[in-house]
Amino acid sequence: MKFVHLQCQTVFSLLKSACKIDELVVRAKELGYSSLAITDENVMYGVIPFYKACKKHGIHPIIGLTASIFSEEEEKSYPLVLLAENEIGYQNLLKISSSIMTKSKEGIPKKWLAHYAKGLIAISPGKDGEIEQLLLEDKESQAEEVARMYRSMFGNFYMSLQHHAIQDELLLQEKLPEFTSRINIPVVATNDVRYINQSDALVHECLLSVESGTKMTDPDRPRLKTDQYYLKSSDEMEALFSHVEEAIYNTVEIAERCRVEIPFHVNQLPKFPVPANETNDTYLRRVCEEGLQKRYGTPKEVHIKRLNHELNVISSMGFSDYFLIVWDFMKYAHENHILTGPGRGSAAGSLVSYVLEITDIDPIEYDLLFERFLNPERVTLPDIDIDFPDIRRDEMIRYVKDKYGQLRVAQIVTFGTLAAKAAIRDIARVMGLPPRDIDIFSKLIPSKLGITLKDAYEESQSLREFIQGNLLHERVFEIAKRVEGLPRHTSIHAAGVIMSQEPLTGSVAIQEGHNDVYVTQYPADALEELGLLKMDFLGLRNLTLLENIIKFIVQKTGKEIDIRNLPLQDEKTFQLLGRGDTTGVFQLESGGMRNVLRGLKPNEFEDIVAVNSLYRPGPMEQIPTFIESKHGKRKIEYIHPDLKPILERTYGVIVYQEQIMQIASKLAGFSLGEADLLRRAVSKKNRDILDQERKHFVQGCLQNGYDETSAEKIYDLIVRFANYGFNRSHAVAYSMIGYQLAYLKANYTLEFMTALLSSAIGNEDKIVQYIRETKRKGFHVLPPSLQRSGYNFQIEGNAIRYSLLSIRNIGMATVTALIEEREKKMFEDLFEFCLRMPSKFVTERNLEAFVWSGCFDDFGVSRTNLWKSLKGALEYANLARDLGDAVPKSKYVQGEELSFIEQLNKEKEVLGFYLSSYPTAQYVKLAKELEIPSLAQAMRHKKKVQRAIVYITSVRVIRTKKLQKMAFITFCDQNDEMEAVLFPETYIHFSDKLQEGAIVLVDGMIELRNHKLQWIVNGLYPLEEMDVYEEKKDASVYVKLPSQYEKKLLNQVTKILFDYSGFAKVLIYYEKEHKMVQLSRSLSIHPSEECLGALREIVGEENVVVKI
Repeated sequence: MKFVHLQCQTVFSLLKSACKIDELVVRAKELGYSSLAITDENVMYGVIPFYKACKKHGIHPIIGLTASIFSEEEEKSYPLVLLAENEIGYQNLLKISSSIMTKSKEGIPKKWLAHYAKGLIAISPGKDGEIEQLLLEDKESQAEEVARMYRSMFGNFYMSLQHHAIQDELLLQEKLPEFTSRINIPVVATNDVRYINQSDALVHECLLSVESGTKMTDPDRPRLKTDQYYLKSSDEMEALFSHVEEAIYNTVEIAERCRVEIPFHVNQLPKFPVPANETNDTYLRRVCEEGLQKRYGTPKEVHIKRLNHELNVISSMGFSDYFLIVWDFMKYAHENHILTGPGRGSAAGSLVSYVLEITDIDPIEYDLLFERFLNPERVTLPDIDIDFPDIRRDEMIRYVKDKYGQLRVAQIVTFGTLAAKAAIRDIARVMGLPPRDIDIFSKLIPSKLGITLKDAYEESQSLREFIQGNLLHERVFEIAKRVEGLPRHTSIHAAGVIMSQEPLTGSVAIQEGHNDVYVTQYPADALEELGLLKMDFLGLRNLTLLENIIKFIVQKTGKEIDIRNLPLQDEKTFQLLGRGDTTGVFQLESGGMRNVLRGLKPNEFEDIVAVNSLYRPGPMEQIPTFIESKHGKRKIEYIHPDLKPILERTYGVIVYQEQIMQIASKLAGFSLGEADLLRRAVSKKNRDILDQERKHFVQGCLQNGYDETSAEKIYDLIVRFANYGFNRSHAVAYSMIGYQLAYLKANYTLEFMTALLSSAIGNEDKIVQYIRETKRKGFHVLPPSLQRSGYNFQIEGNAIRYSLLSIRNIGMATVTALIEEREKKMFEDLFEFCLRMPSKFVTERNLEAFVWSGCFDDFGVSRTNLWKSLKGALEYANLARDLGDAVPKSKYVQGEELSFIEQLNKEKEVLGFYLSSYPTAQYVKLAKELEIPSLAQAMRHKKKVQRAIVYITSVRVIRTKKLQKMAFITFCDQNDEMEAVLFPETYIHFSDKLQEGAIVLVDGMIELRNHKLQWIVNGLYPLEEMDVYEEKKDASVYVKLPSQYEKKLLNQVTKILFDYSGFAKVLIYYEKEHKMVQLSRSLSIHPSEECLGALREIVGEENVVVKI
């Protein structure tokens, strides 16, 4: 090979290149290249995947960077291609990229660049380079000065010859040979590769438009002028530069000199600072022994033995510093009253973690295995993930950054990619599709997680029809497929934090992050391959919830709750769990989980651990067996009696991975380390591995005296459950959070609901759900108050005061200004409020939100009059700010009050729901008189015809497979919400009544479907159509049944009664028996002429009488 590409940008030059790394390397291999360079713009994002792809395909990787070099004289940046000649050069690339991405996005100043020049080869990159620009402007002396400067700086400096069929490059080809010869600088042939194949030029042009927010029709959009920026073959490049053979030869010579080997799996664990007379091992042991005394008082032999075993393993694997680092920042959390989770993952199985107060789960009490966490027979970095309250996670990251140094701690980059819908939207926009067509195109992509455009095309006939036959749609779709999956932007990993002994820029480039914490340019998997320590600092909303509940308990009762030492046999807690009353309870609040809890009736903590582990796809099928066995409805059988001690707590069902390990250890004589390897191997379901491990397991069982048949059956059991088994350490830890929340909900309900509501600020649907539950539990939710409300929901007496931040259009800055002003002096009236508040926060929209939410109810003026006074209040405030006391205070406008419903709807506009009352509230008295149940009462009687007065909140109409229309609706009353369905035969009759916001009398039957109660609607009757009968609610309809047709007619009459549900009671006179019977209120009717006519048609004109 006579030529090597030295200037290639990949998709990691975000939206500036269309070269996917794997495709680029494969194409290079096809073209016969043995070396290839990566030179992305200012970033090193793609280096590790590029390096690995090249190694995989037998290509020598050249690691480079197209760096922006800032000219301070011109205050302008120019690109410069830098290639790493060796490891020193590679590290300098990391530092140059880091400098640009953390200090100056415009580029690295030349004076800084000089410090990082060692080990690098520099190439002026073509017509956009500083020297080339000077030559094109006929400034040869200045160009010569810059060229000599770079040659002096790097020692290895080349001028690039390029041929993309651009006029400026042809001019440079004339000027450069003489220029470079005169100052003795070599030339090198390059092609600025931005896409792989020539046919991809349009794809790349679209990407540039996506990046710049332009359209392909914009004449000034950024674009490359020709289609020559592809990965050309060696023959093509040699033909282009046949007149300058030296330029071709130099590419090979440079490639030979660039020899970088990136070291993987090098332990880069930070060293924890220990006292002068200690090693990390001895210091860890001393801290652990102190913790052992603190945890147990007088530890037993089992504790001492287990601790020694774990410390020996940790020391032998070189992880003492790791545990000390985690211990140290957890100590900081405890000392600063930052609530931490009881544990996460397999780390909860470590006694060392427990005595260091990294976790709060006693692994001996809960029979957890250290080897599931740290296996001496499988050396990998330990993995301790820590949960903190989500609002205090940044505080913890800041602590480790301050302790170990800003350059040794960083968060981790992630890449947002162009998923299917995003690719379609972006490409459709730049190709000029109208917004309506873009929406249609996007919506035709099935909303399935991870779906590709190829899969979408195969699945959706509508999508195919939209594309086929329309050339523009076809082109958009084809280009979108080419850009699908490309990285579009960077963001920050939700949890990961990297820590290093040496400055990170020795092994990874960094970029600007948040709160003075840098972000790595390599993603998590690459960092772990490099041997860097990754820890997950997770922000858990439920820990914030716990913290706030505890604060509310102290505020209301004065009690300090020790959340880490709650009684685990609290009767009220298990009663709550048995009712499925688990809204807001971590891991236990889904509808399906509630049904499981109702069936299980847990009465010990182990039940919660088990159900958390079983409630997943796969093991879920074991739940009925588990419940039946717990309640003695099913006999528990064991393949061998020795399984009983291991499986007894889970009623004979393998629930945990640790149980598989214990079985292998007890029966087959495996060490726990070997047992963990068996568990991992068997879960892969590889037939060869399964057969190999079977022999190993059965042989071990035989050596321990078990018969072959039992051994085979037990191995089959292990294989069956290997994929289903859950990490018990994690299950115990997370179940503890669930139990803690359930305990607080059962014993401190008001405090729990107040904190839960605060946790939902910003989520109106959740707030509605939680307020309904609060009311069901007998607590009032008070409207927001100008004088008493705060940022969050708060306890006021035995009620909850609404949050100011949960009012629509009222932001944090407004609330902060309000509270600061209120602390000086309470507000007297609307006019004073408008005057005292900063004018930017006193807009008509803000004031309307305060009025209709009830915030200004404190002034003792009706909401209608407050609303009508807003304009005058604003005018008064504006004048009074300028003229002071000379302006007389305005008076409230008096006027006709808005109706009850109008005011409620205004309240809903600013809160998102009804708070002070409810549309159906005006019918509560009527419902009581007519014995119409509330939704809560109706829900207790499934499979029985019911009626209720409800408010329709949503309507969704669909078509069945037979193309018949049916509807799913949601309705509610004051306290409850329910989903309902109108099947086609019902929908036909009542479709015109299905209006969001309508108040209706609904009848039908409640059924349990998919673990949820659902109302099967038989009829819907808008109350506004029945208002004429409001004053006639005592009306009675008498129906006489002639004796000879009594039974037959009664069935027909009953059907009519169901069809015309209403408020008038019905009395049947049985002529044969001379007896009058009043029917159930559930059969009351709306005595319209249509209804009465239908009855008279059945029993005769003279046999139907209405009395009022």
